[in-house]
Amino acid sequence: MAASSKVIGPETHMLNEDWTVVLPRRGKQRRNLRRIRSPEEQQKPWFPTEIESDPHRVSKLLQRIEMSIKKMESSEFYRTLLDQLQTPEVLNSFYNVLGSESNMQMVIYGIGCLESYEPPRLQLSLAILMKRKFSWIGDIEVFDPILSSTEAWVLEALGCSVLSVNEQGRRCAIKPTLFYMPHCEAELYNNLLQANWGEMLKQMVLFGNSFEMYHQHVLEFKGSIVVDTARHILAARRFTHEFGIKTVSDDYFAGFHDSSWLFFRPDLESELQLKEI
Repeated sequence: MAASSKVIGPETHMLNEDWTVVLPRRGKQRRNLRRIRSPEEQQKPWFPTEIESDPHRVSKLLQRIEMSIKKMESSEFYRTLLDQLQTPEVLNSFYNVLGSESNMQMVIYGIGCLESYEPPRLQLSLAILMKRKFSWIGDIEVFDPILSSTEAWVLEALGCSVLSVNEQGRRCAIKPTLFYMPHCEAELYNNLLQANWGEMLKQMVLFGNSFEMYHQHVLEFKGSIVVDTARHILAARRFTHEFGIKTVSDDYFAGFHDSSWLFFRPDLESELQLKEI
């Protein structure tokens, strides 16, 4: 997919007939994610899971997200993350991706159920605060197939654009792009890498699960299904610069444990070869 899909406004509502897969979170709150569709299905139009938004729920969710933003902004976790972002090594990595561009767009995949759980609200709060803090972060686009009309309306009210097509993570980074994907499924990261395999990897930053964590998992469990679903993740480790996120306190463990900033600098054609694991 060479460019972003059109966005859906809060006034567009239809029933969504779709499926759900549950991703465990180490004993923490679980949130619903969807199975990865085939590439042929990725352009299928998407609509929220309700016919229309509920004004009372909209107001309540807006209040809860504003509270989450204030909680995040005053937290040691956020201060620690800002300090990390402004270290020369990490900041220069962002500038290398930016190149001559003035900003990079942010694409959020798999944010989860904002109404039901605090971790997705904290994840969204961090994304919003980063956009407010750094002038080089541009517009925010969001997609999760489980979003309700109420959640879509709230996201639009917060200045985000909700995509109307399920890209299945196959967005091509034809310009500098920050893919914000905390705790997504391995298949989604793999789809993203596959769609950008080559020089476009240098135009993207990924906030997501630690690739080193996947590697350690495969070393420990040789027959794991992760080997089949994460081939590009495992191959990308050879040229990935990873900076781990410190959760600092239990309040932020569920939303950010084992997360990292990931930058990709493939220098040789041989590094892009997919090898047997």
